[in-house]
Amino acid sequence: MTKDADKVRLVRGRWLFTGETVLADGAVAVEADKIVAIGPWESLRQTYPEAPTLGSDNHLVLPGLIDAHHHSNGVGHGLQGVDDDFLELWLLANGGMRSQPAYLKTLFSIARLLRSGVTTVVDVASVSGPAADCAEDLDQRLRAYDRAGMRVALAAGASYDSFLVHHEDEAFLASLPQALRQRVQQLMPLEQRLSRAEYLELIASLVERYREHPTTDVWFGPPGPQWVGDEFLVEIADAARRLSTQVQTHAVESFHEKLLGPRHHGKSVIAHLQDLGVLSPRFSIAHGTWVTQQDIEILASTGAAISHNPSSNLRLRAGIAPLNAMVAGGVTVGLGMDGTTLNDDEDMFTEMRLAARLHRTPQFGSPAPSFAQILQTATAGGALLMGQGQRLGKLLPGYQADVVVARCDRITWPWVAPEANPLHVMMMRTRAADVETVLVAGQTVLDQGQPQGFDAAAVGEELADHLEATAPNQEMRALIAELSPRLYDWYAAWEEPELRPYGAFNSRV
Repeated sequence: MTKDADKVRLVRGRWLFTGETVLADGAVAVEADKIVAIGPWESLRQTYPEAPTLGSDNHLVLPGLIDAHHHSNGVGHGLQGVDDDFLELWLLANGGMRSQPAYLKTLFSIARLLRSGVTTVVDVASVSGPAADCAEDLDQRLRAYDRAGMRVALAAGASYDSFLVHHEDEAFLASLPQALRQRVQQLMPLEQRLSRAEYLELIASLVERYREHPTTDVWFGPPGPQWVGDEFLVEIADAARRLSTQVQTHAVESFHEKLLGPRHHGKSVIAHLQDLGVLSPRFSIAHGTWVTQQDIEILASTGAAISHNPSSNLRLRAGIAPLNAMVAGGVTVGLGMDGTTLNDDEDMFTEMRLAARLHRTPQFGSPAPSFAQILQTATAGGALLMGQGQRLGKLLPGYQADVVVARCDRITWPWVAPEANPLHVMMMRTRAADVETVLVAGQTVLDQGQPQGFDAAAVGEELADHLEATAPNQEMRALIAELSPRLYDWYAAWEEPELRPYGAFNSRV
C-alpha cells in the first residue's frame, strides 16, 4: 500500500457521488484517513495547489461500497462441482467440496471484492473442531484482511443445536435405514468439538485484540437460530452487548425456514427472536427473504437490520425478499453478495442493478426502488447495519476516506446526452472491470485494478495448486448423493398446499 496518506490528496471525477448529491467535475480532499473537504475541482485545486491527484475528468468517484453479508469462499461452489439447488440441499452438498486454506481463500475473495469497489465487508465464517484449530482459522482470515488493507467485520460462528435439518436432526436420523444412518454418523460431523464456552471466549478475545484496529472488527456470527438453539443465542446476544460488538445471523432465508417458525415456535421466526430479546441495533439478519409485514414492524421497532442478498436468494431458490416493504417500513437494509452472485463474479455493481430491477413491481402506482435508494443500501445502508453510519458510506467531510475511482470511457461510450442523469448512467453501466483505484482509510489498496497488498494472480495459482493436489472425498460425495433425496422428502413433508406460492413446489425439474 502507498504511504502518502499523511498529506492531502485530491480525488477528481467527472461525476462525484457523495451519497447525498452528485457533483459535476468535483473532487474530494483526503488527509490521512479522513475526508477533509469536498467541492468543485477548480475550487479544491486552488485550495490545495500542491496536492497530488487521483482520477480525472474521465473518471467517476463514489463512496466505498459495503457488502453487508458475505462468505469468503475462495474458489466457488460451481467450479468445485456443487450446483445451485434449494438452500437446504445445497448446504448438504457443500460437505463434499475440497477444503481451501483460510488465508488463501480469504485473499482470493478480497481481490474480487476490491476490484468491485467494495471497501468494507461483513464476512461470515463458520468454524468447527478443537479450539486451537478454530483460533488459527480465524487468525488466518484476519491476517489476510490486514495484509490487504480492506475494512472487515469478521462474524464467526459455530453450529451446536442442529447439523442436518432445521431443529430435527434426531427425528431425521431415526427415519433413515440403519446402514445409511450409521454412515451418516461415521462420516458427518454431528457434534461440535468447540464448546460453547470456548466459542464465547474465542470471539471475546478477538474482539478485544482488534478493538483499536483501524479497519477490523470482530462480531459473533451464529449460523442461524436453529443451528445454535435459543438459550445459546441469548448468551451470544448478551455477550455482544457486554463487549460492545455485533451479531449477524441467517434467518428466514428459505421457504422452509419460513415454515420453521410456526412449526417449532407457533409464530414467525422474527417474532420468536423478539420474544428471546435478542433483536437490537447490534443484531442483523442475512436474507430475511420471507419476513411478513408484522416481522417488518418488529425489525423497525427494535432497530435490527437486514442484509438483502438478491443473487443468492435466486440461485438457491429461496425466493424474492420484500425489499420495498422493508424500506417503506423503516427497516435498516444493506446489500450483500453472500459469496454467491448471479454471475458468480462478485460484482457489486451487477448486484445493485439486480436489486433495482428485481423489485420494480408491474402496476401503475406500485412501488419500485430508485437507483438512489439502491446505491444507499450498498453504501450508507450497510454502514448503518454495521453501526458505523456516521463514518462510512458517504463522501463527506469527517467521514473515513473510503473512495472508489472508476474510468468513465466505457461507461459513456460512444456518447452520453448532457441531460442524462449521471447517477442513472453510473448505476446502469458500471462494472467491476471499470474500477481503477480504491482507497480504504486514505490508503491505496487497489491501483490499476490490482490489489496492492498482495499478488492476486499468485494467490489464485497457489489455490489452484492446492485444490489440484487434494483428492475428492468420494465416500462423502456418495453419501451426500444418497442422503439428498431423503432430505428433500423430509422438507417436502413440511409443506402445506396453501403455503405453496409457486405452484408445484415439489417438482424436480
